[in-house]
Amino acid sequence: MAALYADVRATVAREPEAALARFRDGRDRLFREHPDSPIPAHRRAGFEGLDHWRYDPALRFEAVVEQRPDMEHRATSLGGEGFPLRRIGVVELPVGTLEVYWVDVYGGGIFLPFRDATSGEETYAAGRYVLDSVKGADLGGSEGRLVIDFNYAYHPSCAYDPRWSCPLAPPANRLAVPIRAGERLG
Repeated sequence: MAALYADVRATVAREPEAALARFRDGRDRLFREHPDSPIPAHRRAGFEGLDHWRYDPALRFEAVVEQRPDMEHRATSLGGEGFPLRRIGVVELPVGTLEVYWVDVYGGGIFLPFRDATSGEETYAAGRYVLDSVKGADLGGSEGRLVIDFNYAYHPSCAYDPRWSCPLAPPANRLAVPIRAGERLG
């Protein structure tokens, strides 16, 4: 995944739609072939790819991360204690305000989950992710800014197989508007 995101960072300014198409093809290939794919092994041979909305340039933002006092949140798809998420700031976007977190497990990293008005109907009910830097899901940014491109929004692994445990979008990251970009349910 990190290599796919590196390609996007290197090419998106010149060819945004082509960069997204290559990213989606690569992600489909990994879902079909990688031994740690969230698609159960018995379903991989028939896997034809993930469903997505068309590219929408209006859903790509470069936002300043406004610092906020630390606050911890815990939630997981399997219940229990949950993943420790530490709020490091917020981003104000035309579609709403989202909290930005630091994941305090498996290496740490910037994490931005969200739910929107499509959650539970057109997308996974527990939400999607738009940034998870520990896994290389990072579209760049500089000087306190993050690139947040909802065209790259994706479902967590637990959306495909309940054996996976995933951090869920906290209540503060529920957008009232539909974000019809990125992955959607098939």
